[in-house]
Amino acid sequence: MWQHIWPARRWLIIELFVIANLAFLALDVTLAHAVNRFRAPAEWLPVIFSIAAPILLAWEHYHRRGSESRSRPVGLAIGWGAIVLGILGMIYHLGSQFFEFYTLRSLIYAAPFVAPLAYSGLGFLLLLNRMVPDDTIEWSQWVLLLGLGGFVGIFVLALADHAQNGFFYAVEWLPVVASAYGLGFLLMAFFRPPTTAFLNICLGVLALQALIGVAGLILHMEASLAGASEGWLQKVIAGPPVMAPLLFPNLALLSGLGILDWRGKLESRSSRG
Repeated sequence: MWQHIWPARRWLIIELFVIANLAFLALDVTLAHAVNRFRAPAEWLPVIFSIAAPILLAWEHYHRRGSESRSRPVGLAIGWGAIVLGILGMIYHLGSQFFEFYTLRSLIYAAPFVAPLAYSGLGFLLLLNRMVPDDTIEWSQWVLLLGLGGFVGIFVLALADHAQNGFFYAVEWLPVVASAYGLGFLLMAFFRPPTTAFLNICLGVLALQALIGVAGLILHMEASLAGASEGWLQKVIAGPPVMAPLLFPNLALLSGLGILDWRGKLESRSSRG
């Protein structure tokens, strides 16, 4: 069933992945910036972008179905806009403290500087989907490479975020080790021509990443609800970033789609001799 549905829908599935993630970021960024009550007006920019971009992409798909949407200017503009927004957000999160002192301490205690790059990753994914033919192995490799880049971001984010409290709980090392482990496996796929057996092992590793993300979500939620703030919403806002562990299953899904597509194309080549 997968072999019949995926090849005809992979382009649309990646588009839906981008739309869903941009929409989800509206909630995630709202919770994150609510900590300081949107002190700077610029903090509203990613929220507005995350609300407008999915609507515009859905509108584009409604009016230009299938391959007609691939080169439309709306999608391309949103892709480039997301890339620029992510880079500017990273610079904004680093803030004046890091650029003044250039120390590891100022880097760790800055706002999570890697987080805005989620926009850049989605922008690159959208542009990839519009510019590279999805029936090529290069398309599969680009999807996997962007998933790999996401795991680099998770590694840095988990390391810097948990370093703020000195890894008080030993379990806080788990996402750091897990993301490094997943990163290593995905990286190996680019160093030598992968076999279908190795790609299957990578799928198993990605399944474990997804489970770790679910466990992290539960632990972050428990820590938030145990906080001293009044009301569950204030507890979630003031506590550990509840949505952050969902990066694991999210990127496992994206990377898994790239691996499955790559594996399918390798098997198709082998069957043709």
